[in-house]
Amino acid sequence: MEFLEHATRNLFFTGKGGVGKTSVACATAVRLADAGKRVLLVSTDPASNLDEVLGTPLEHHPTPVPSIPNLFAMNLDPEKSAAEYRERMVGPYRTLLPAAAVASMEEQFSGSCTLEIAAFDEFSHLLGDATATSQFDHVIFDTAPTGHTLRLLTLPSAWSGFMESNTTGTSCLGPLAGLQTQQALYQDTVHALSDPKITTLVMVTRAEATAFREAARTSGELKALGVDNQHLVINAVFQATDMSDPFAVAMQRRGEKAIAEIPDVLKDLARTLIPLTAGGVLGVAALRDFGRTSKASAQPAAAQQELRPPGMQRNELPSSLAAMIDDLAAPGHGVILAMGKGGVGKTTVAAAVAVALADRGFEVHLSTTDPAAHIAAAVAGQTLANLTVSRIDPVAETARYSNEVMQNAGAGLDESGKALLAEDLRSPCTEEIAVFRAFADAVAEGTNRFVVLDTAPTGHTVLLLDSALAYHREVTRQTSGMPEAVQNLLPRLRDSDFTRVLIVTLPEATPVHEAAQLQRDLRRAEIEPYAWVINQSLSPLKVTDPLLIERQRNEARYINEVVSQQAIRTALISWQIEPPVGRAALNHAIAGELGL
Repeated sequence: MEFLEHATRNLFFTGKGGVGKTSVACATAVRLADAGKRVLLVSTDPASNLDEVLGTPLEHHPTPVPSIPNLFAMNLDPEKSAAEYRERMVGPYRTLLPAAAVASMEEQFSGSCTLEIAAFDEFSHLLGDATATSQFDHVIFDTAPTGHTLRLLTLPSAWSGFMESNTTGTSCLGPLAGLQTQQALYQDTVHALSDPKITTLVMVTRAEATAFREAARTSGELKALGVDNQHLVINAVFQATDMSDPFAVAMQRRGEKAIAEIPDVLKDLARTLIPLTAGGVLGVAALRDFGRTSKASAQPAAAQQELRPPGMQRNELPSSLAAMIDDLAAPGHGVILAMGKGGVGKTTVAAAVAVALADRGFEVHLSTTDPAAHIAAAVAGQTLANLTVSRIDPVAETARYSNEVMQNAGAGLDESGKALLAEDLRSPCTEEIAVFRAFADAVAEGTNRFVVLDTAPTGHTVLLLDSALAYHREVTRQTSGMPEAVQNLLPRLRDSDFTRVLIVTLPEATPVHEAAQLQRDLRRAEIEPYAWVINQSLSPLKVTDPLLIERQRNEARYINEVVSQQAIRTALISWQIEPPVGRAALNHAIAGELGL
């Protein structure tokens, strides 16, 4: 990995969900630690899987990783950060003020913004306060999927600017005094992010057109923030060994085409190519080998097929997604949510279901809450009159929400009151409230047609669903009442006749285990998933390339785990020769056709 030749102190890893940021970040941390450097590896992802990759239970503070003496790792826990932040703000007043006043302060610091600013506050200490990590030679940030990462990176400037322009001393966070004392730290954080001598931003992507487009957008936005020291990692590059295998040839050709057509903004970046691995990157041994040429078994293809576990013959695999469409269509209306880890193919599944329902004559609205949406590309060329496609645009929704609040809550205010409300609405967290409301509005549409939602990656989605009470406090503070769509959101999501949740995963360790955690979170919220969809599986295919056979063989345990331990219903979508873009390709994919 070329960026390690002159590694800066801070290394950020970002990119579209599912491209392998955690694997690359962990492998980087192991290499630096093996070279004698003291390394701190930090995950800022709400859906972190550092524990599984490193094989070590991690805490909210630096935890030593056994077998790698110089490596420490930690997960930033937003809930713990919020509790600690809230106590720092409220604690000093507990013995000085009446209980009612303390309770009021606690309520002020229980809004949706507190969770975000608390996590950012801790992030800033790690990046902007040199003394906080002075015992380490390198600090590596395994960041969340792109939309969350960009928000995290823009917060230093956003909060700093908001505090400078806010003259009232209050915000949706309550009194700003706690934030104002941190302004110097936040400015140091901005400086650290943009200083090429101490920080490198490593964009991880795959040799896929959509991933490259997302990386190009990320690169441009980061440069606009002054983060110019960028390196591009193209992960999981496949090189066919058996040129008689049409799937191997197609996989290699697709990657080569994507690299040849890489966006101009990425062409001049220094880059590292990492080969596709035969199995999951779990454990220290796999991390030490990561990035080196992948060597599949040298056994003949026929001998390797004999090693394939029992129960993985094609007629014994889960049914195609098409077999579920009639059941999904039976109510005649409602909401279908495609949920899961970033990069598992939620967009493909959502688009395929929407097209299949529209083909049956139903009115269908296909939309997304994902900041890194690609749903328009998935349904390219559609001419179905009863299918509408949209995206919940954070910028547009924030403007709409802010205008509504000013018209309603601001109508009876004097000029100073309106100025205070306008400043409150300029705080960065207003966007989260606006997007949440748009999500609720989209779900409400399911009362008279089908709404298919391609939701954001797992951690963001769960936080979105969990934010109902925080949103309630915010919206009733700023407006006169709770919108009907928000009031009925959780009952609708919990109604299995109205909402069907499809958990989308890949036949690999991390996606399956993160999907299992998502299912547990949903069940705690009294939302029962309808089915699991295992996407991009090699198991139904007659492959002969040694690496693909080995990957195919590795899929078996995870398919069995889903079917036998996790899912009430399971559907399987095979890897396709051509990308599943457009009506015909989507129909082929969900019907279980192999694309030959």
